[in-house]
Amino acid sequence: MEFPIRCFTCGAVIGHLYEKYAERTKNEERGKVLDELGVKRYCCRRMFISHVDTLPHVLRYQRV
Repeated sequence: MEFPIRCFTCGAVIGHLYEKYAERTKNEERGKVLDELGVKRYCCRRMFISHVDTLPHVLRYQRV
């Protein structure tokens, strides 16, 4: 599943931040990155922390 554009709970637009989050969390702590990106609400933070990128696994079964 792709990362959602809006938070499921509050409706805030967060989709544009995911690429920055994914890149920066390779070297930095998640909480610090979310603070610096301006993600303050716990419902929005949940969207980032609980997201599992399944797209690469699904694409293996794509018909050609």
